[in-house]
Amino acid sequence: MQYCELGKTGLPVSRLCFGALTIGPLQANLPTDKGAEVVRAALEKGVNFIDTAEYYRTYPYIREALKGWTSDVYIATKSYAYTREGMQESLNNALKELDRDHIDIFLLHEQESILTIRGHWEAMEYLLEAKQAGKVRAVGVSTHCVTAVTAAASIPEIDVIHPLINIDGVGIQEGTVSDMVNAIKTAHRAGKGLYGMKALGGGNLLARYDEAVQFVLDIKELSAVAMGMQNQDEVEYNVRVFNGEMIPSDLASRMMLKPRKLHIDEWCQGCGACVQRCQAGALKVVDGKVKVNNELCRLCGYCGAVCPEFCIKVV
Repeated sequence: MQYCELGKTGLPVSRLCFGALTIGPLQANLPTDKGAEVVRAALEKGVNFIDTAEYYRTYPYIREALKGWTSDVYIATKSYAYTREGMQESLNNALKELDRDHIDIFLLHEQESILTIRGHWEAMEYLLEAKQAGKVRAVGVSTHCVTAVTAAASIPEIDVIHPLINIDGVGIQEGTVSDMVNAIKTAHRAGKGLYGMKALGGGNLLARYDEAVQFVLDIKELSAVAMGMQNQDEVEYNVRVFNGEMIPSDLASRMMLKPRKLHIDEWCQGCGACVQRCQAGALKVVDGKVKVNNELCRLCGYCGAVCPEFCIKVV
């Protein structure tokens, strides 16, 4: 496993980061012990970096996976809190549920621009105080927006930026793939630690897995890339790809045969952009939310590419 220092944080993180969203209630909804087994499998293969968020509700999985584990593991989490009190509650909740005395990286979740970062600055100030007290080691932002990466690059207090980046620009807002890559390079020159998300566009690029993963791995300014993994086969497959190792034919076959479905996140706004894009007639808006007819769905992923809220994933 390759390890890279995350900006100036002093944290030597594995290039493959375990994205914990997929094992939890919002997607696979695995039982806690089963989800913990997936996380533990990644740790045993050299992954030492886990990305989660308060909203994902996956702290119990991570806590269970870390029981008895003695090697260093770096955890990044996120909160939508925008007040001092709200962020204090989020941090205390993370420390308690993860059973840790500190959080390695704490991010403002889904920032959009300098305006939203300023609007959340009271929460950031609390995180900076927590950093001084040793409860947090690094602070930053996660974002789907090019403008937020550029803004965060210019803010001295920000240590880490977690941007959305993939080969087709699925989910990127306020710019193109090229714009996001340039913003990442700018942030890196400013000394920020960067790790990417959604390399497979929420599963919408699974058919182009090799090309999509190589694209993000070629962005050397990214110290790590968070990949969602729901089972031990996916862990082994991703580890082998990130390590440049051969994929056994039986593993490749199991991955190809894994049943997939289209997942619509609960924050869908029912705008209907995906319905218009779907050529199979598999989507429709019902009571203000998009619903999928799995018998008609082709899992092409075209609908995910037009969703402005990144609600649509192939899982």
